[in-house]
Amino acid sequence: MVRAPVSKTGGWGFESLLACHFEVKPQVWVENKMFEKIQEFFREVKIELKKVTWPSRKETIASTVVVLITVLISAVFLGLIDYILSKIIKVFLT
Repeated sequence: MVRAPVSKTGGWGFESLLACHFEVKPQVWVENKMFEKIQEFFREVKIELKKVTWPSRKETIASTVVVLITVLISAVFLGLIDYILSKIIKVFLT
């Protein structure tokens, strides 16, 4: 792909200044490579999943309880702060 020369250079020895130069490849080649890459990805995922140490049921339940309690405490705290700040703003606006 060649660009038209600019007036200052006249095209003397300068290559195209296009940002992207690429070679157009047949669509079949691209599809085959993409299919191979997808297969390779899933093979690697399977290998990695075999390495995972999954938590026991007891550990999962304990972690879930900790998360729920933390969320509940955070919600109550933020609710109280919101309530207090809204009362303070009402005092200043009325």
